[in-house]
Amino acid sequence: MACNDFALDKLKEECGVFGIYSNSMENISRMIYFGLITLQHRGQESAGIALYNDNKIHYYKEMGLVREVFNDTILSRLKGNIGIGHVRYSTSGESYVTNAQPLVVKYKGGSIALAHNGNLVNANEIRDELEDGGSIFQTSIDSEVIANLIAKNYNLGFKEAIATAVKRIKGAFALSIICEGKLIGVRDPHGLRPLCIGKLDDGYVLSSESCGLGVVGAEIIRDVKPGEIVIIDDNGIESIMYDEDKPKALCSFEFVYFARPDSVIDEQSIYQSRIEAGKILARENPVDADIVMAVPDSGTVAAIGYAEESGIPYRQGLLKNKYLGRSFIQPDQKMRELMVKLKLSVLKENVEGKRLILIDDSIVRGTTSRRIVDMLKMAGAKEVHIRVSSPPVKHSCYFGIDTPTRKQLIGATNSVEEIREAIGADSLAYLSIPGLVKSINMKDENLCTACFSGNYPMEVPNGNSKFRYGKK
Repeated sequence: MACNDFALDKLKEECGVFGIYSNSMENISRMIYFGLITLQHRGQESAGIALYNDNKIHYYKEMGLVREVFNDTILSRLKGNIGIGHVRYSTSGESYVTNAQPLVVKYKGGSIALAHNGNLVNANEIRDELEDGGSIFQTSIDSEVIANLIAKNYNLGFKEAIATAVKRIKGAFALSIICEGKLIGVRDPHGLRPLCIGKLDDGYVLSSESCGLGVVGAEIIRDVKPGEIVIIDDNGIESIMYDEDKPKALCSFEFVYFARPDSVIDEQSIYQSRIEAGKILARENPVDADIVMAVPDSGTVAAIGYAEESGIPYRQGLLKNKYLGRSFIQPDQKMRELMVKLKLSVLKENVEGKRLILIDDSIVRGTTSRRIVDMLKMAGAKEVHIRVSSPPVKHSCYFGIDTPTRKQLIGATNSVEEIREAIGADSLAYLSIPGLVKSINMKDENLCTACFSGNYPMEVPNGNSKFRYGKK
């Protein structure tokens, strides 16, 4: 476990996928490398790139951050006009290099390279069926189920093979695939995980977030639609809608925490949604104080919104050390406390004798919040009022976000007052679910808020309802 991340109290990112198709661009592997660095916030355990060249797929993947995995020598060996890349945080399967992506699977007609962001809820069922039929699996991740389903049906033609596979799987998935000299993107029918398309001078880009497009000089065209397969080749983009009947359910936590502030998902600005979340939070939960400050960096934008709405000045009270790198020391209690102090330091002159409003994007376990409150009060803060720009996290996610079990979620087992007492704050309040939905500027029926409400958009392993807000 990487304990240098003070956000032990945060949900873990899912994964990021990236792809380029271009017949004229040189150094596509390097462009994918830059795209993956831009998406690094979505996964920090492993990274990989696969390139299609002369009917063959060459790839390299390893554990670590993108800049640790790749160097100029490795990138120079990866040549081709089609490429995909992946950064991973393990939500399904152990954290080993064999589970890193892209996955490259050989079949009778050639090879498929696949990168997957999300999580399947029926992977075990399909895997058992495939293994009974003679399929051999090399990894313990659900993504290999998708690749094997495609390979199994290759005789139908690659389009029908992909459509047949994605109609069979259930859960969350945004896919970037290389197959038969084409770059293919797929988004699950609910649109739980994001995927967008960008245009190059002579080609196209697929990216989990729009922030990945600009670094390679691409302009965003649109998002891949829920239930859509896009096939990119010399003829442009072919669209196949394989499922238009499922209710839309974009993950609301993309707007709370996961996505970069400069990204736009399904035509909604992440930055603006966080500003609005802070403003709504201020209207729902005002408090008399001297300054507004943030838990950096994830709470900063909402804190700016809160300050604007409340009229209370925003000041920096916590500094984040950005140069720690990663640590694999197994954390005990003392180590956790030390790592929080190394990761964050207090600007004493801004907090001493002040009544503080501390904005955070979420509280999962509550452990880090307690340590931050203690640090601020030791620095002389008169009061610490915590305001959270999302509702309490009460339920586990089954769609590609690594959430603790319910008994580890402080919001599932404690009242707001009990949480306030546990973290030592003078007051505590959360954004309401309607407030969150309003901040995103989308209809509630088009968002998944399951980690807050427990209303899942489909059947999940623990038997929770597949209906949301009582609607079918």
